[in-house]
Amino acid sequence: MHVKLMRYTPEPERTVAMSARLCYSPVGAAELEECLSDGAAAKLVRKLVAMGHFSTLEHVSFTFAIEGVSRVLTHQLVRHRIASYSQQSQRYVMERAFEVITPPTVAADPVAQEKFAALMETIQAAYNELVDLGVHQEDARYVLPNAAETKIVVTMNARALLHFFELRCCTRAQWEIRQLAWKMLAAVRQVAPVLFEQAGPTCEVQGLCTEGELTCGRLEKIKAKKEQNSEEKEDGR
Repeated sequence: MHVKLMRYTPEPERTVAMSARLCYSPVGAAELEECLSDGAAAKLVRKLVAMGHFSTLEHVSFTFAIEGVSRVLTHQLVRHRIASYSQQSQRYVMERAFEVITPPTVAADPVAQEKFAALMETIQAAYNELVDLGVHQEDARYVLPNAAETKIVVTMNARALLHFFELRCCTRAQWEIRQLAWKMLAAVRQVAPVLFEQAGPTCEVQGLCTEGELTCGRLEKIKAKKEQNSEEKEDGR
């Protein structure tokens, strides 16, 4: 999997802070930006995120180029509706030698790996035979597997990204999209560290779990660790 942050709103944290200040200022955005220090911007962004005032976060966006992922992943990804997507088309791109994303559980079992690889070879052969028979690739693609590798460009605003990270960084998320979410989070933290310093699964960020009976139990471990750290600090005084 390869994830690259291609484009993003310049000075995203200053943009968010300036947008928030404008709501309560008699002067315009340009004038506000001139007198807004980086420190003041960071302080205001932290306050906005802590209070849940996310509307101004929609003014900044981030565009990612994502490669080496499966159609399983992108079927989940496009369910996040507040985003823009441009995906490699199996209708126009010939798949005579498609790459395959192999799940770790399959790769870890030699027998499963052998069966998986054999099926992918059979599918590839069937696709190629259909194309050779004159079937257009837009119809031949019906035999292609969810495991077929794909590429996609994704643009999300900061508010949508925070929600995406809450859901997909969670250990309950499917392994591939969880891996993608953490890579995307690492990328945006490089350019907007304050904006995304509290991003991640709810157990880490908010101290709560929304999975109900399906919880992985990680929240209890996090609470126990915090209590232990607190006790160690008190003992060290």
